[in-house]
Amino acid sequence: MIYVNGNQMSNVDNLSLSDYLVREGYTISFVAVECNGSIVPKTQYEEKILTDGDVIEVVSFIGGG
Repeated sequence: MIYVNGNQMSNVDNLSLSDYLVREGYTISFVAVECNGSIVPKTQYEEKILTDGDVIEVVSFIGGG
């Protein structure tokens, strides 16, 4: 189990961060992700495999004016 934005999530172990974000409907170009207190560069989203105990924060960017 991992935590995403403070919520427990199951069935995500061994998914890449990129696969998780797409599965949950995020547009990768419009988010920033922190994992266990460190910012994950977009170039590493495919390489970062989610594991039990990870704490993820996903921030979406919204345009306005």
